[in-house]
Amino acid sequence: MSHNCFISFKKEDAYYKDEISKKLKEGQIQGKSLDKWIDSEDIDYVMQVIRSQYMKNTSVTLFLIGKHSSENEGFEYSATDRCYYNKQNFIIRELKATLYDGKGNRRSGLLGIVLPDMYDTIYGGSYTCSHCGKKINLVSINSNTVIKEFSENYYLCPNCDDGHCDESGRYCVLVKYDDFMQNPDKYIDKAYDRTNADISNSVHWKDISHEYKKRFIY
Repeated sequence: MSHNCFISFKKEDAYYKDEISKKLKEGQIQGKSLDKWIDSEDIDYVMQVIRSQYMKNTSVTLFLIGKHSSENEGFEYSATDRCYYNKQNFIIRELKATLYDGKGNRRSGLLGIVLPDMYDTIYGGSYTCSHCGKKINLVSINSNTVIKEFSENYYLCPNCDDGHCDESGRYCVLVKYDDFMQNPDKYIDKAYDRTNADISNSVHWKDISHEYKKRFIY
């Protein structure tokens, strides 16, 4: 079964967004990127607006993980507002809205697609865990590679005293771009299936905080 998808990406990765759009079935990519700040203290209202106006009719978000997708991307100055804005404000809220599970909006699956220029940064081989004996793939999913909404729901429920998670302990799904392009629906279905799995009950996003703007940078 095909699931409609929303793509969360940085403008530097627009090429990959377009290639994915061409690869998927006609009409499978829905919605539009967040293009304005929704100014409200009611976070549930903000999530409802994003889901209804920007991510309508989607059940899986494809998060493109490139060189500019990390928590540590920094701030940029707005001369109009005379302050600095977090460069990740829009994708932060797109991923929060993905994880939102509220009135009229069911939580979506979250699939991280690692772009080719990030393979060496994220994938680091494997080792055999001394506690459980399983082969563990080393991946660097942290604030240097992704925003916290992804990393904190990737390493969600450790299954071993060593602290690692197998697939049952992760909500987010991770795949290399080349593997995804070989069989997109395989990985989209995998992300969607997480929405019906027990791990979905452990997802969190409201407690993940960010500094969205600041007057000065020291």
